[in-house]
Amino acid sequence: MKVKDIMQTDVATLELNDELSLADDIMKLGRIRHLPVADEGRLVGIISERDLFKASLTSAMSYEEKEKREFMKAVVVKDVMVGEVITISPEAGIEEAGQLMLEKKIGCLPVIEDENLVGLITETDILEYYVNSKGK
Repeated sequence: MKVKDIMQTDVATLELNDELSLADDIMKLGRIRHLPVADEGRLVGIISERDLFKASLTSAMSYEEKEKREFMKAVVVKDVMVGEVITISPEAGIEEAGQLMLEKKIGCLPVIEDENLVGLITETDILEYYVNSKGK
């Protein structure tokens, strides 16, 4: 089985100059933990729920919710995102994707084909695959 067989293809993305509050809103509303960051269609970074937490931790220690929200509106995605993104091909095996996530201690891999973002595979996708295929 290959990454392309279980990856998510409807992937929300952010742009470099989007406010951090937008990332927070998308993650909360979509119940997702990772958002790729694109610049003119090319993957340039990724932001996780953990990155948001770290960025807002300073404000959370001394601000109320309203002030925390204002702080997150003043910070842009490019200031918080991880720029060196580990990616995978849609043709790679699911085992390879899982091994890479374990080795790098990451929760997802953007799936890249011809330098374009074509999907995202998460640890949850891999876990679901193995749990569902075990009974078959």
